[in-house]
Amino acid sequence: MSLQKPMNEKKRIFCPGCGLFTIEKIIAEEMEKIGGDKNNTVIVSGIGCTARISEYFNLDTIHTTHGRTIPTAEGIKIANPDINVVIISGDGDLLSIGGNHFVHGSRRNLNIKIFCNNNRLYAMTGGQSAATTPKGMKTKTHPQGYEMEPLDPKGILKNNKNYFFSRTNTLDIEHFRNATKQSLEWEGFSFVEIISPCLADIERKLKTDNMKELMEYFKKDKENYIYEISHS
Repeated sequence: MSLQKPMNEKKRIFCPGCGLFTIEKIIAEEMEKIGGDKNNTVIVSGIGCTARISEYFNLDTIHTTHGRTIPTAEGIKIANPDINVVIISGDGDLLSIGGNHFVHGSRRNLNIKIFCNNNRLYAMTGGQSAATTPKGMKTKTHPQGYEMEPLDPKGILKNNKNYFFSRTNTLDIEHFRNATKQSLEWEGFSFVEIISPCLADIERKLKTDNMKELMEYFKKDKENYIYEISHS
């Protein structure tokens, strides 16, 4: 049985062309390939566009308050070590408001799989700058360009002795699949950063709704083409 709820049962609320369709599909398919048991798996998400993805899975899910996704997942794992715990949420939830929990959750190294949709903004609330916003990027709150360096999750994980990290995106499907598979099979804390720009935000910047033009903007963004799979 598919781990995804069919479209006729649960219509997705994502914008046309949003990378979240790909994220949902790839994660569900890779979970099924490794024999994912819907009766022994829970997906945890926070607040934001990405967090809505959990309700489209045909298994137990839980929404948390903003920024509290990781400690909630840890509580589930500690209470029942045999259950598979997967987090799917956004960078605002996991790395901005929840940044402190990411730092210390990775140190505790529980066997939790985290998939972070990084659009480098608070996208759902209009495109404000976040901890992951690249230096110089123009946002709603920094129309002249963001002045700080972005938070680097891989740099934080390097302080730990054991971790899995991959940076991928929703255009390179094969790399995304490989990263997802390795993350799900890793014994310990794993973090997959999925670069997937908010098309609605790009549309506002380019003042166009032409999908071809939007995707060309996506492809020119070199940040999308940094692919790494590393562990220690």
